[in-house]
Amino acid sequence: MHELSIAQSLVDAVAEAATQAGAQRVAAVHLRLGALAGVEKEALLFCYDVATRGTPLEGSALIIEDVPLVITCEACGARSAIPINRGFACPACGKLHTRIVQGKELEIASIEVEVETPEEVADVEDTPA
Repeated sequence: MHELSIAQSLVDAVAEAATQAGAQRVAAVHLRLGALAGVEKEALLFCYDVATRGTPLEGSALIIEDVPLVITCEACGARSAIPINRGFACPACGKLHTRIVQGKELEIASIEVEVETPEEVADVEDTPA
């Protein structure tokens, strides 16, 4: 299951970015996942929960945007979203001279973090024990 190594790499990259941003915790990770990325979405969600344990991402949501397969026909110029089980022929002209322009993505689109502000620190420090 290569989804576990993908999840671990995702957690490592996001944790590093969060640390550099001064975040105490990551609330959500937004991921773009292409139809041809070769990643099983449900397996990645499961592995993400495992990979985040004991990290600043623990308890965060992994929000996955499914990116469809889109081709451009080099014969007629048509740009079409197609199902992955349909083949790569152009739906407009039937030619096989197509180029994939979208659908191989596996990218972090954004992360939501929680950052402690100086006011929050002061409130916590001023609170009697």
